[in-house]
Amino acid sequence: MIALLDKEIKKFLASIPLIEKKELKQIRKKYSSTVTDDLSKGHLTTNVCMIAASQLKRNPKELANELQKELLNSNKFEKVESAGPGFINITLKREDFVSTIEKINAQSVNFGSSEHGKDKSIQIEFVSANPTGPLHVGHGRGAAYGDAIARILKSSGYEVQKEYYINDAGRQIDILTASVFIRIFDEQFLGYFPKNAYKGSYILDIAKLFKKEYTTNNIIDIKALIDDLPQDEEKEIDELIVRIKNTENDIWKNAKSFALSNVLKTIRADLENFNVSFDNWFSESSLGDIKNNDSKISGVISLLKNTGLAYKENDAIWLNTSNAGDDKNRVLIRDDGRATYFASDVAYHKDKIDRGFNKLINVWGADHHGYIKRINASISALGFDEDKLNVQLVQFANLFKDGNKIKMSTRSGEFFSLSDLIDEIGTDAARFYYLSKQADQHLDFDLDLAKADNKENMFYYIQYAHARICSLQKRYMDESSSMPIKAKSITSGSYIHCDMLIHEMSKYPSVVLRASMSLQPHLIIFYLKDFAHSFHSFYNDNQVLTESKENIDAIIFTLNAAKIILSNGLNLLGIKPIEKM
Repeated sequence: MIALLDKEIKKFLASIPLIEKKELKQIRKKYSSTVTDDLSKGHLTTNVCMIAASQLKRNPKELANELQKELLNSNKFEKVESAGPGFINITLKREDFVSTIEKINAQSVNFGSSEHGKDKSIQIEFVSANPTGPLHVGHGRGAAYGDAIARILKSSGYEVQKEYYINDAGRQIDILTASVFIRIFDEQFLGYFPKNAYKGSYILDIAKLFKKEYTTNNIIDIKALIDDLPQDEEKEIDELIVRIKNTENDIWKNAKSFALSNVLKTIRADLENFNVSFDNWFSESSLGDIKNNDSKISGVISLLKNTGLAYKENDAIWLNTSNAGDDKNRVLIRDDGRATYFASDVAYHKDKIDRGFNKLINVWGADHHGYIKRINASISALGFDEDKLNVQLVQFANLFKDGNKIKMSTRSGEFFSLSDLIDEIGTDAARFYYLSKQADQHLDFDLDLAKADNKENMFYYIQYAHARICSLQKRYMDESSSMPIKAKSITSGSYIHCDMLIHEMSKYPSVVLRASMSLQPHLIIFYLKDFAHSFHSFYNDNQVLTESKENIDAIIFTLNAAKIILSNGLNLLGIKPIEKM
């Protein structure tokens, strides 16, 4: 019905004497027509007169009175009232108001969808955790967020691709391999284990599996590997890696491939259990080696050199990122000829842009905030519009159990894995609470609350509303041969107790659109919480199945629409609605 109101407003604006095209364009861009926050203010409201008055240097109340008169004369609305400095509140005709639930029941799973992003493509890269161990609960928030915005954007008409970037070519993979290597030859190493190696029990598990699959001989010279290693923890692990590669390269290669494969297998399984899937898994190693002139990473360095923004200094190759607001220029190629992580990231982003997406969304941890300017600088240096990239920062979640904060460190082996979380509270509750707050804000995740069976638990409260409606429908069908297809007594106005529910339902499409445009899934959770409250209030205040047959039919028809709203909203968050509790 907002479309009907906007059509009349368009006519009104066009009829204003001496209005210029530029002014008209600005007014249309800035004004809004929305569902009122409360039924006492009617069904719809618009601020168009306030916006127009500012543009046209006119009195907003005078404009509001003129628009009020035009809307009343159109005979398309029940009541039109001028309110405040340039606002108009509209009460719809009864049949138009009730048409909301007719539309919901007719469109079912498609209600709330739009074509806002039609013919536009978006790629979302998220999670992309280093494949050095199982995902922990810190990664879960980014996984839930990235997947949810993908679902929401798809519902808004966008073509969406979800991608996981596998960091399989860097130092952390070498540290993983060294960790597994030492565990494979545990007895020979006589208890030696570097402080900066990965210590989780999963390293032992991978080593045991490796020994079952590969025949390994004793190391030729254990002393050559560990004697006189540097005291510095970082230098110690780096030197150990070099020595193992030089003396046991065949085993190193096999261990690296085996460890990476096993960790990725675990990550994929955890994400699948978390109801997160990816359309593409992109390996950093596919960018090639800087020593290969035909590789993607060499190609991008050459392009940057040609722009003049990449330059050589002290035998290293740098990119001038300070021009784009970075605090200093960044190294692409080290003085020893090795490419930096930054060089790989530049090549990766060029590859993504070359694939032709209209928009790229990166979901990064909040600790990557300082990385945004240098990536934007590289995109601009390559001749692309840096606005093509949208980086969404996600704060890690603090997990609490029995009032205590749970530690999360993959390197130390002390962490609560995503798999542990799923076992503890289930996929749906975990996704819900990860998404319950704006992603760039800190989140304290209380496991005890997430498992509570009371209205303090938002997840339970919303799911209980859905289950209650399913129960009412089952009881209705015990006495009827089919579900009702009309709401006669509501349309006629003889039964008005569902009006608040219907009004709240009419807000749903605009909530989804706002969530899509702002990339904020928590807006849907806030809406579902308020809607569940409206339903529970209605349920507690009305004896649904003791009304007249006509009223019962109308109520059940309305509640089926309410169930669709709850189900659609939860599905956009990747959460399965519960039918029985």
